Amino acid sequence: MKLYILPVLLQFLGMLVILAEIFIPSLGVLTAIALGLLGYSLYLAFTTISTFSGMIFVGFDLLAIPLLLVLGLKLLAASPLSLKSKLASKDGVVSQALGFEEYGGKQGISVTDLRPAGIALVEEKRLDVVTDGDYINANTPIIVTGVTGNQIIVEKQRIDQNQET
Repeated sequence: MKLYILPVLLQFLGMLVILAEIFIPSLGVLTAIALGLLGYSLYLAFTTISTFSGMIFVGFDLLAIPLLLVLGLKLLAASPLSLKSKLASKDGVVSQALGFEEYGGKQGISVTDLRPAGIALVEEKRLDVVTDGDYINANTPIIVTGVTGNQIIVEKQRIDQNQET
């Protein structure tokens, strides 16, 4: 009966080290330690106990290690060590409202230099805008050429020759 104690203890320690690897980033050092513990316990089971006992240990490892990894990752997701899965306005997160398609083709004026991002005034509303890479000085007339998601794309407004006369 005492022959089983050391391999079982090494299996248990190996499983704990695998669980620790999930929560403590060690660049694989803990994984190497866990492999060593599990490997040595299998060696002891095969050599000192019996081949049948060694196969039972291998079968247990094949079932327990994936389950332990899934359980550990679920625990990590619920722990304070992980990033929050939801961002809320009560936590200070501000997102732009959707529905910017209505600004397509509208004219405005750049409030700040657009290099290529900045702020423009379109229909008396301050908006975060971007250009296609062009630099536009502040107080330059602009026109909205496109909307992609929550990104408003503008370019410098060209003045027609017919409008000047």
